[in-house]
Amino acid sequence: MPTQTEIELQAAAFRRLQKHLMEDRTDVQNIDMMNLAGFCRNCLSRWYQEAASEKGIDISKEEAREIFYGMSMDRWKSEFQTEASSAQQDAFKVAFEENVGKT
Repeated sequence: MPTQTEIELQAAAFRRLQKHLMEDRTDVQNIDMMNLAGFCRNCLSRWYQEAASEKGIDISKEEAREIFYGMSMDRWKSEFQTEASSAQQDAFKVAFEENVGKT
């Protein structure tokens, strides 16, 4: 498969994942994604920001999140985020350390 075609297919798959999380499954909480899969919407937006930086494009964390969420983080939280249980928060600490690293 030609490299350009592969890039286009990868980009299309990413856009579909983004749409799925942005529009189709707003009920899926970031903490659950992180606890189960080791990444969440914030990770995806950070990876987007890092990819932009590699190309010499400066995008802030807030801008990258808005690009990925389709709205501001504050609006997302107010419309879709639910309160995390103690068990979810404990699991998140482990998942974050294992997948993102110590802060």
